[in-house]
Formats: sequence, C-alpha cells, structure tokens
Amino acid sequence: MPQTVVRHENEHLYASQPHSAAGQRLSEAILHLRRAERQQSERALRESGLSNMDLTALRYLVQGLRDERDLGPKDLIVMLDTSSATVTNVVDRLVSRGYITRVQHPTDRRAHFLVPTASAVRRVDDAFAAHHSTIVDVIDGLDDDEAECAASVLVKIASALDRLG
Repeated sequence: MPQTVVRHENEHLYASQPHSAAGQRLSEAILHLRRAERQQSERALRESGLSNMDLTALRYLVQGLRDERDLGPKDLIVMLDTSSATVTNVVDRLVSRGYITRVQHPTDRRAHFLVPTASAVRRVDDAFAAHHSTIVDVIDGLDDDEAECAASVLVKIASALDRLG
C-alpha cells in the first residue's frame, strides 16, 4: 500500500483545483508533464551510469564547451551549489573515468580548466538525446498558434512560480 501513495502523490495539487473543467485538464496535463520529465531524468541518470551530481557536473561542462566557455572547479562549486570538497571528488571521479581533463590556465599556474572529452559529450548526448528530440518533434508538429498559446501559458506559470522565491 505505501507504493500506491507514492505513485499517486504527484497526481494531486496541494491546493484547491482549478474551477473550470478546462483548467482542471490543464492542471492534469502539467502534472503529467512533471511525471514524464522526472521519469526521463531518472532514465537518463540510469543510462549514464553516473551519480546525479557527476552527471549534472558533466552536463554543465559539456554545455560550457558548446558555449565556448572555459570552466574550472570554482565554476562548478557555484553551478552545483556545493562545497569545494564535493567538487574535488566529482572532478577526480570524472577524470578517472576519462570524461574530463584538467587543462592548465594559460596565465595562472595555480588554476586549471575542466574540459570534457569526446566520450563525455557522447555520454551526455546519449543520455538526453531521445528525451530532447521527442520534445522538439512534438513542438515542431504544432502549428504557430498552438506553439504560441502553449508558450504563453508555460511562461505565465513559470514566472508566477519564480516570484514565489
């Protein structure tokens, strides 16, 4: 019985339901999207073979590479909102698995950058490609009015949540 509670917990809002039937359908759709996103994140984590912290760090480093930004351990401390000791352990694990290399800073002998390897880029892409391409396929299948309406609703909800702090 406890698993039934866990399975259904994400199907409910902890507030009164929207008043209209259409609003209730939208609420259900948002909760469904949250469940599906969480399941895809869990699948990506399993497929990556990494811990959540390691995969998150690797994703940030791969994105930094794609953005042509040099990132170091101090950047990971901020992005992961964690300690220097934790980042040191994460970096050591990723280096030992061949996912990142340390590259000496050109002007500061004490600093280095963390550069993801081609293997790391493949690992991140493989973990998230199906999820992301499915989203893009659905979006590309919408007409412009549907896409604009969906974007407007999602921005309104996200902005309201952002204001909560």
